[in-house]
Amino acid sequence: MDYKQLIIRGISYSQTQSGAYALLLEHEETHIKLPVVIGNFEAQSISLGLEKDIHPPRPLTHDLFTKFIVSANYELVSVIIYQIVDGVFFSNINFKNKANDEELILDARTSDAVAMAVRFDAPIFTTQQVLNEAGILLELEDVSKEEQPFSETVPSEDNLKAVSMEELQKLLDEAVKEEDFDTALEIQEEIKRRKKKID
Repeated sequence: MDYKQLIIRGISYSQTQSGAYALLLEHEETHIKLPVVIGNFEAQSISLGLEKDIHPPRPLTHDLFTKFIVSANYELVSVIIYQIVDGVFFSNINFKNKANDEELILDARTSDAVAMAVRFDAPIFTTQQVLNEAGILLELEDVSKEEQPFSETVPSEDNLKAVSMEELQKLLDEAVKEEDFDTALEIQEEIKRRKKKID
């Protein structure tokens, strides 16, 4: 399968889900962004994994698992986000035994998979289908900042049905620029619903 490599663009606080964060992954060639909602602990663990010079006083769960993998003579080769179902991403972590090249594939939550990948500097991949279903293309333009939070300027889910496709696309672009990925996903779902009706 032709996998698409992703890079980590950042982690931002979710404006609509209390205690949740949005992990922003990007396909470098197309600049399509893949926002993944993750929990507070996973966001902290990924951030610590990216900051190689910062070490917590006691090992986190992902650090402990990393030491176990190394002790067992395995290496983490890659992470593959292979599907999305009802807004939930599914991932595999691919390991290889250094002694005999035996491969081991483990199913994992995407947040855990990424937290492990950053500790091994392992690549993260996804499929074109996942990018098509959940990816957001962000066109970089200057946008004047609203005085009120962006999420409060977006129509409710019911009212989105009355907005034109052109306006929906503008709202989607703005939501991503404001890093309000929860709202962006709601708008994208409405766009997909309309496209399905047209097809």
